[in-house]
Amino acid sequence: MRVIAISTLKAFWAARPEYRDAEKPTLAWYRDVVRADWSKSANVKTQFGSASILRDGRVVFNIGGNKYRIVVWINYPYRVVYVRFIGTHAQYDAIDAQTI
Repeated sequence: MRVIAISTLKAFWAARPEYRDAEKPTLAWYRDVVRADWSKSANVKTQFGSASILRDGRVVFNIGGNKYRIVVWINYPYRVVYVRFIGTHAQYDAIDAQTI
């Protein structure tokens, strides 16, 4: 899978010192995703059992012991994962994951 864009992930943990602990789990998630070959949401669920599958290709991943969330939109035919949001659990609760 191609991930668009790792710069979004890096900007999150670099922006504030309290988010630096997100770097290692985020990079681990990134490495797992770029090695994946998902053709449907069931493939995501098989690899990441705690992922929440939303409608229209949206998926929510819990990382860092559920301290952080990553929301993506996946274009399965083209094998592209677009990062739409990364933040703390509290920040995630303040957004609409389906429309962000």
